[in-house]
Amino acid sequence: MSNITRILGQRIRNYRTQRGFSQERLAELSSCHSTYIGQVERGEKNATIESIEKIATALGVPLSRLFENIGAPEAEENSLPHLCYELFLSKSRAEQEQLYRILLQIDEYKG
Repeated sequence: MSNITRILGQRIRNYRTQRGFSQERLAELSSCHSTYIGQVERGEKNATIESIEKIATALGVPLSRLFENIGAPEAEENSLPHLCYELFLSKSRAEQEQLYRILLQIDEYKG
């Protein structure tokens, strides 16, 4: 599958685990089959926009957030900003705040 499908699936998995949902629970909430959720998360299925909207709603995430920076020139798979963005996105809100504080401290230190 395409890079977009893989990234989208990883983002869905990240949000699902942040919320403490199993694939079965997300399937229930989104009216999708749990096998389908697994295939989407692994990037094996090219999900329809309707399915992605159901999943985003079940996760409580704006649909647009699942697609942020996908396909942007700076979102090359091996680009450091893209890798940092994806790492940051995979963390809980508390972890994101902690990482941000660490980055600010590093930036202050180098100055």
